[in-house]
Amino acid sequence: MAEKRDYYEVLGVDKSASLDDIKQAYRKAALKWHPDRWVSGSDAEKKTAEDKFKEASEAYSVLSDPDKKARYDQFGFAGVDGQAGPDFSHGFGNLDDILNNLFGGGFGGGFSFSDLFGGGRQRGPSVMRGRDIRTRVRLTLEEIAKGCEKEVVIERNRPCPDCGGRGAKNASDIKVCPTCQGRGQVYQRMAFMTTAQTCPQCHGEGKIVSNPCPRCKGTGLERKKETVRVRIPAGVENGMQLSLRGEGHSAPRGGVNGDLLVVIEEQAHPQLKREGENLFYTRVISVTEAMLGCEIQVPCLDGPQKLKIEAGTQSGTVQRLRGKGLPAVNGYGNGDLYVKILVWIPRKLKGDAKEAVEKLAATDAVKPDPSREDKALFEKESSYF
Repeated sequence: MAEKRDYYEVLGVDKSASLDDIKQAYRKAALKWHPDRWVSGSDAEKKTAEDKFKEASEAYSVLSDPDKKARYDQFGFAGVDGQAGPDFSHGFGNLDDILNNLFGGGFGGGFSFSDLFGGGRQRGPSVMRGRDIRTRVRLTLEEIAKGCEKEVVIERNRPCPDCGGRGAKNASDIKVCPTCQGRGQVYQRMAFMTTAQTCPQCHGEGKIVSNPCPRCKGTGLERKKETVRVRIPAGVENGMQLSLRGEGHSAPRGGVNGDLLVVIEEQAHPQLKREGENLFYTRVISVTEAMLGCEIQVPCLDGPQKLKIEAGTQSGTVQRLRGKGLPAVNGYGNGDLYVKILVWIPRKLKGDAKEAVEKLAATDAVKPDPSREDKALFEKESSYF
């Protein structure tokens, strides 16, 4: 199965995009990839269009919903798992109906092909966005179970204190770009299409600094080492990425800050293994403890808990402690803790111990009898062969 693409990448928008920007981006994708427009194409083209349309619709269903978008921004796909994507079980719907319902106009209402090819209204200078920063934080299972706060030290670009991030001390030293006239883009007309490109002189800013700030050399930025407190929600998993909006690098001249991306690294627990929200613990007991029964201590994340082992417990028996696992990061309740019991059989016996076992072996008490209460165990084990 192909790996999912980032929803923002699918629609071609950044994380700071407004709902209107997201709608417009989806409208363009819907116009381009709706299967109704590819009925005369080859089988490969039809399949590509169908996949692209589903991909764009799934991205839109998440990014257009404020609650889903917030969870996706913080937890990625794990935050919206099972909640993304429209239902296509009854087909894709009529293209004009889709556009009418979503955007208040179909093929001819409020939208034209000139929007697809860069024509129509002219755009202003683009808003620059700072780069994201990715860092890692190591957590124990105990910290994951309760959630915690961590401090991370990062180096990031911040506005120059001398020029306030403008790149020049005086406002008069910042001029409108003569090439693009402050639009940030230059336009080229080819036949019936107009294409827009980022201005090569001002790089999309729409302005030129004529007398750069000596401290930042006109970049408007200065590198600083800073400490950021990160709140880690309970139940996060290894490799999960948390996003802190605006805590990345600053952009030059008043642009939008990038994000701080915190990747979770889960430390291995000395006794417990994790699978999702469930935990697993293996305990070895002696053969006499298995025969007579005993009480053991099970390491739980909220402190050790006593567990009674019934007399006659078989090796491989699994007992469940409900609610002693980890909380679900995107739901309610806790997972369980599974305790697997293994019985240790001594390799060598000597002296009195050997004699005692030999006497016991001569009795019927230790002879297996599949016809009695252990029948289910024998049937279960025989199925492995």
